[in-house]
Amino acid sequence: MSIEEYDVVVVGAGNAALVAALTAHEAGARVVVLEAASRAERGGNSRFSGAIFRAVHDGLDSLRPILADTDPEVLERVSVAAYTRGDYIDDWFTTSQGRPPRMLVERVVDQSFDTLVWMREHGVRWELTADKLFDPAHLDGVYALTPGGAIRSRGEGVGLVAALFDAVEKAGIEVRYDSPASGLITRGSAVDGVLVRRDSGVEEVRGVVVLACGGFEANPEMRRRYLGEGWDLVKVRGTRFNMGTMLAKTLDAGAQPAGHWGGCHASPQDAAHPPVGDLRLTDKLARYSYPYALLVNSAGERFVDEGENQVFLTYAKTGAAILRQPRAVAYQIFDQRTAHLLEPRYRTATPVEAGTLTELAARLDISAETLETTVAEFNKSVAADADVRFDPTALDAVSARPDGQPPKSNWAVPLDRPPFLAYPVTCGITFTYGGLKVDAEAQVLDVTGRPMPGLYATGEIAGDFFHYNYAAGAGLMRGAVFGRIAGANAAARATGVRQ
Repeated sequence: MSIEEYDVVVVGAGNAALVAALTAHEAGARVVVLEAASRAERGGNSRFSGAIFRAVHDGLDSLRPILADTDPEVLERVSVAAYTRGDYIDDWFTTSQGRPPRMLVERVVDQSFDTLVWMREHGVRWELTADKLFDPAHLDGVYALTPGGAIRSRGEGVGLVAALFDAVEKAGIEVRYDSPASGLITRGSAVDGVLVRRDSGVEEVRGVVVLACGGFEANPEMRRRYLGEGWDLVKVRGTRFNMGTMLAKTLDAGAQPAGHWGGCHASPQDAAHPPVGDLRLTDKLARYSYPYALLVNSAGERFVDEGENQVFLTYAKTGAAILRQPRAVAYQIFDQRTAHLLEPRYRTATPVEAGTLTELAARLDISAETLETTVAEFNKSVAADADVRFDPTALDAVSARPDGQPPKSNWAVPLDRPPFLAYPVTCGITFTYGGLKVDAEAQVLDVTGRPMPGLYATGEIAGDFFHYNYAAGAGLMRGAVFGRIAGANAAARATGVRQ
């Protein structure tokens, strides 16, 4: 068995891992990054993401200094209200029903903007999400961006990962591809390194360990075991390498499980989504314009409040609602009132189009009678002045409460202007919420609540941050903030021991 020694061993190669590696390197540590994927498939789930980073800010003027070159016309067409510390914490606790430890949430929130600045200094190019929900060119006046979802990496996940790898390579940090970690090297609760599985045997890579290798979202057996019936069959939005191996091995080594093991980030995806993420399409199969549609199942019935809140606060739970429907499929139905509001990612699909609901139902192979009744009852409950008050850029309180159906709390306008467009959707899993218990220093805690010496974790493998639902951009920000914390602390431990 070969044995190699480093100061810090980072397991994984997505956003959280690469931020940890860069931070540890800057602190003077000799760092190695272990990536299970090949160079061609590197980057973890981060590469498949829309790359929104949720951060505290004081509005557009406070964001301008960190933005990459931005078209002046874009800046003139958009506005961004301040997103305060209180807003961020409220959104986090509302979506997760108050369950995460407050000290973990506050650590992310309080370091969020500084982390954007730090990442900008390391080559990540930030831009506004001006086209994320719909094309501003189709709107009159100034388009108000959702404050918590206003910033993303240029080039989305592909651009984010490329920028971070460029920084890692310029720093001279060693990255080993095709190097899946398969276990921990332990002395009691202390961790001295990781085992790496090779075709011809197992290697030991010793050093202070930072785990940043994702959850178990790509593992159908673990999804079925923890998430329940039907989850083994869902589409995987991201990398095929997040099999939960090191999560399971670390629990076996005495780490404490934490968080919502029956919960995950699951969103509406094109029904033709491949079984796992396709690097040619990354996140372009997402279908997030449903607040302006009626979402019906294969029986022709509505089953959610499509307009409950801004899509960035509902999309990560809507996939699970679709999974619970017959055949785990649903249909987003638009008419000519709202078809212009479809976000750009819908261009990767060809909708089912029809001049009448009867014809549409036939093409979707659902009950025409039920669909017509659903739409008629909905239309009957829409406010008389809905068209006048409808505002797709804000929570407009244009609501409907049809008998026998879920309400629609915002953006409730009649569905009656053909031709109708339908997009079949299914559930796509992004990441799982259950994981390892960590403290505010990113230390992994054992089952007694004590830190496991030499072991840190960040990103999706760390549990207790999200429960039930999720606010867009909080996951990548969590990974980056705790990546910096883990990298700095791992380097301090390693260099302190060496001295």
